[in-house]
Amino acid sequence: MFSPATRRSSYGATRSTNQTLAIPDSSPPMTPAVDSRRSIFDGSVSNRPKTGTPAPWASRLSVLARTPPMKRDEKIDDGGQVHPVYIGNFPQVVREEQAILLQKSGSGQMNIAGGIDKVTALSWMVCGSHLFVWNYLSPASNKCVALDIPADVSWISGVKRSSHLGSNWLLCVINWNDVCGGNRNVRGELKSVGIVLCNQRTQATVYWPDIYSHNGNAPVTSLASPKELEIIPSHGDGTSQHSSSGSDISEPSSYNSLIASATNGNQYACLALASTSNGQLWQLLCSPSKIIRKKVNNDIFASLSLVVAGGQWTGTKGYPRSLVWRLPSFSAVQTNRQFFMLTEHEIHCFNVDLSSSLSISKLWSHEILGANDEFDVKKDLASEKRIWPLDVQVDDHGKEINILVATHCVDRVSSSSYMRYSLLNMKYIDGTDLLEPANLMNRRVLEKKAPLQVIISKARMEEEETLLSMKLRIGGKPSGSAIILSSDGTATVFHPRKNSSRLYQFDLPYDAGKVLDASVLPSLENGEEGAWSVLTEKAGVWAIPEKAVLLSGVEPAEQSFPQKGSLKGGSGGDDMKNHVKEGNLASGKIRSEAADWRDREIANVGANMQQTAQDEEAEGLVNLLFHDFLHSGRVEDSREKLKKSGAFERDGMINAFVRLSRSLVDTLAKHWTTTRGAEIVSLAVVSTQLMEKQQKHQKFLEFLALSKCHEELCLKQRCAMHIIMEHGEKLDAMIKLRELQNRISQSRRTVDSSQSFGPERDVSGSLWDLIQIVGERARRNTVLLMDRDNAEVFFSKVSELEEVFYCIDRHLDSIISPEQDTKIQIKRACELANACATLVRSAMHYRNEHQMWYPSPDGLMPWYCQHVVRNGLWALANFMVQVLNEYEVDLSLKSDVCSHLEVLANIVLEAYLGAITAKVELEEEHKGLAEEYWHRRDVLLDLLYEQIKVFVEFQCQAKDSMEEAQEEKELIFRRLSTNLLSTARRHEGYHTLWNICHDLNDTALLKNFMHESMGPKGGFCYFVFEQLYKERQYSKLLRLGEEFPEEIATFLKDHPDLLWLHEIFLHRFSSASETLHVLALSENKSFTTETEEEMMPGFADTELQLPDRKQLLYLSKIAAMAGQNANCRADAERIDADLRILSCQEEILKVLPDGEEKQKIGHHLLPPGDLIRLCLKAPTPELLLKALDIFAWTSFSFRSRNTTLLEECWKVAIDLDDWEKLHQFSVAEGWSDVDTLRVLNNTVLFQASQRCYGPESESFKGGFDEVLPLRLETMEPSDLMGSASSVEMILMQHKDFPDAGKLMLTAVMLGSARADIDAEDGVAPME
Repeated sequence: MFSPATRRSSYGATRSTNQTLAIPDSSPPMTPAVDSRRSIFDGSVSNRPKTGTPAPWASRLSVLARTPPMKRDEKIDDGGQVHPVYIGNFPQVVREEQAILLQKSGSGQMNIAGGIDKVTALSWMVCGSHLFVWNYLSPASNKCVALDIPADVSWISGVKRSSHLGSNWLLCVINWNDVCGGNRNVRGELKSVGIVLCNQRTQATVYWPDIYSHNGNAPVTSLASPKELEIIPSHGDGTSQHSSSGSDISEPSSYNSLIASATNGNQYACLALASTSNGQLWQLLCSPSKIIRKKVNNDIFASLSLVVAGGQWTGTKGYPRSLVWRLPSFSAVQTNRQFFMLTEHEIHCFNVDLSSSLSISKLWSHEILGANDEFDVKKDLASEKRIWPLDVQVDDHGKEINILVATHCVDRVSSSSYMRYSLLNMKYIDGTDLLEPANLMNRRVLEKKAPLQVIISKARMEEEETLLSMKLRIGGKPSGSAIILSSDGTATVFHPRKNSSRLYQFDLPYDAGKVLDASVLPSLENGEEGAWSVLTEKAGVWAIPEKAVLLSGVEPAEQSFPQKGSLKGGSGGDDMKNHVKEGNLASGKIRSEAADWRDREIANVGANMQQTAQDEEAEGLVNLLFHDFLHSGRVEDSREKLKKSGAFERDGMINAFVRLSRSLVDTLAKHWTTTRGAEIVSLAVVSTQLMEKQQKHQKFLEFLALSKCHEELCLKQRCAMHIIMEHGEKLDAMIKLRELQNRISQSRRTVDSSQSFGPERDVSGSLWDLIQIVGERARRNTVLLMDRDNAEVFFSKVSELEEVFYCIDRHLDSIISPEQDTKIQIKRACELANACATLVRSAMHYRNEHQMWYPSPDGLMPWYCQHVVRNGLWALANFMVQVLNEYEVDLSLKSDVCSHLEVLANIVLEAYLGAITAKVELEEEHKGLAEEYWHRRDVLLDLLYEQIKVFVEFQCQAKDSMEEAQEEKELIFRRLSTNLLSTARRHEGYHTLWNICHDLNDTALLKNFMHESMGPKGGFCYFVFEQLYKERQYSKLLRLGEEFPEEIATFLKDHPDLLWLHEIFLHRFSSASETLHVLALSENKSFTTETEEEMMPGFADTELQLPDRKQLLYLSKIAAMAGQNANCRADAERIDADLRILSCQEEILKVLPDGEEKQKIGHHLLPPGDLIRLCLKAPTPELLLKALDIFAWTSFSFRSRNTTLLEECWKVAIDLDDWEKLHQFSVAEGWSDVDTLRVLNNTVLFQASQRCYGPESESFKGGFDEVLPLRLETMEPSDLMGSASSVEMILMQHKDFPDAGKLMLTAVMLGSARADIDAEDGVAPME
């Protein structure tokens, strides 16, 4: 399936196979030296193809041989990679042991075991009596732990000779760092790991408490007793049971599956669980001193159909099949952990108590191969004879369960037997995973997530032993794919696509041996899927790119088996063995159809990548024309040719010019590969190659200019041209960063020249760690780079420079660990800040130097203003803020932090400013971004200001003279605050500008800033006025406002308590009168100017009192009269009316009885309506008359709107006198007119009439007659039942009117004085 790229060199075959590579363990096992580049297997493996991909152990340059020749120097992404990618070779000590085994075997078969732990990324391999463990993700792979397996475990006695136990090993890794709550290094470095190793055949167990500790790597062993190795008689029908029949084929029980977990309470103690082929589950409690073996109580498995009467085992051989933890990780705070067990027809969930009891309890079970056709697998399968659940895997969240199923089927037409492989995907029913364990036993827990996915519908028959050896792995890319491992050493990736499936078989064009295990490349980010990684027997570790599965995967073909050899009516062992020899899980047709299907699918996948055939053609033409320009210097008709090819039709990242520009800056040079590990970054070749890239990119710009493509791009594809220029920025920034890294490395060598340190110490530091993290992330995202050094990748992926800031944001705790000493943390933070400043400043400098090359910047956001860059810069700046606020360090360290934070703050704020500008130009929402910018600006500038004050105070402590100290303090403060002032002016840090000018007491400097910053709302002027207002320096505020008339006018609009003074200063008396009038009647607010305190003594500090308001009204009247305008008299009358209302409120409050309501009102100004209602709540004659006074001094509009309230006042006035008694007295005593006049003069009704309608009554703008007449000249009977429209009507509606109506009317008329009253002639009553 993989065509060879180059002919394989025969150099390695001429070397002796008895030689081994002598590389010290301390040196990084990168590429071997030139004279040692050979395969240790050359000449030892039969039928080795003479062409194909060179073996990876021959040379690290083999990656270039596997890359298409025309692209190997230009692109380093794996967008079109359809071949497996080499990740790394075995450590040297493993290769040496393999060579020894190979020589001893003589047959070319080493019979070794190995695997990959997905969580820790540790690879392991058992070679002979040695166990090797290493991290396969590390390019150097130099930290390989070699462990000796005890002789009583690694050897068994045979009939004729002793032999190794071969490949039948199971291994579990316990990461003590995760258990103890520690954080693993982001690059995968582990500090404490335990290993549990079990042999499947002998059930012997070895435990290493901590392989990385010199004191904890002593093994602890445990051997199974003969009783535990129970013999299982095997029958031809596939079932097994105890029998004494001599015809049975007997075989010992063996381990099927092994899982392990740390326990709580005991250090380096773990619990391993192992299932055996005779239906048992064993607990292995491992501690540094011993291993305790304990068989789990059979009562737990009562429903598994494994143990029946008499303790005899009647289950199927090989079951229970698999054990797997529900969740991959475990922490010390947990006391329980769940695991799944796969049996021949069910899946079971158990809980294990990892405290001292170590008890196991069953939670639930789900039948997948039973009689229940609603939920089991059988309803999806037809004509099946037998079904084998082979393996089970759980996703990282513990909610989806995948089961690999094999089915023996019979063709109904030809009666031939075949195998069908399927994948059953089940999930927890919503909500059930949150229930208590006690509520799960008798309820349905799982449901199918999707219909049964058929992997291969018709495949050749396999022996049961081969079937049961198959393993399933899930979680890799493409999303939803799975990989199936067979005992014959093949690995097949299954990927469901819509209504079909695709298969991709891992294969190398040379003898790589068997596939030992497969896993997923762990991502640096939680929740992200990684590519599939494969551990081979001889060729190291490889990765399967996502595109390899998408493009090279084929649809499985249904195999048609001839009548000869088909299994008719049964599953006899002999016929099955014949089919085993014919093939394996993946059909042989896969290879023949791979190329054809890939051609059919390229267009679809290309469309998903937003690249069409036209785009590829345009990119190729741009590349061709540019290289012609490099050789000839001519650009004949290039623009026209490119227009015809459509090179100008796409914008952004998919533009042909952008893709070529990216390939230029991301080139991975061949001769960057080195044998000296981390020392690569110390070589001048890195800087040289970066300079060559810069020169080539500059040539590309010249090509664009001479061909006039630059003009075309600037007009029509501004974004594309902007990206091309940003490539130049990033390249220049990377060169500057490389120079900085060289200086840091040289500085460390100089300091440590007297000590003996390795090369890693020479280049260590936070910048070096950041380079490693960014490179590691790029390697894992682009599997083609997995065999490259992290630093090599970092300095190559120039176009992805934003990843530097992404990794700072996400992994700052790993770069600057809280466990480190404070001084080291500060040093590392400053080094990172210097690196960030170098990158951004270099990019800005490049932009300024090449400004003419850039298109119009409208709406284009620079890369260093992007969200990811801002977050990274802020994460580092925020850490430095915490250092200054929380850490107790000396001033020298604080000064260093502050100097770096000043630079970093300026860069952060510039990034925000650029982002906001771009959003404003695009008319996008930016309010949230602006608020974030303002908040972070204030945090940074305020902190730097406070630190400057601390430094100033410290430097002035030694001065004896107070005057001398003050002068020195001012000079030092000016010098230290220069940079901060510049940043604050640029980013409108008004608070900082104000504080500095205030501390310096420099009014001239303050005025300069005020003149520079005059925004639409006053800018810095408004802020200064606000500060003076808060400090109650009103006279200074007004005097300063004389120099800024427009700004002070804008400010005083919101502060009328000062506006009237400014208006009087400007001789705007009428405006001042209006302002004072509004202020006097406004809600309470502070009014405490010194000038007004002198003019109006007694003003409160917190709120206006009623006397204060009256004084403001008096001032308003004076100003109105001084204005001498046409309306001054009317204004004075209105002010007088308001003064009378204020006086009424004062008198009402005096009359009101003391109580909660009076206390609540206090001196608050009440509206007229509220005052009137207050008088009517507990009416007295005096309060009622005050209410009418308030009505009189309000406006006509108020009276007309509140006629109902006015009528209520008259009704209350009537009720305040007992008119029935007055009538009775007048009749009984026979009152004369004089007596009647005397008595009625004392009634409230008389006084109310006199106040409202009397000849001496006063009111503002109109009388009461206009709203409520005294009487109606004409009166209809129907009006008697309606609402009153006059005082007379109100009287007539009173209950006493029939008897005392004459007295009431007389009182009203007397009060209004409308009748001719003659004391001698008597009273003329109203008729």
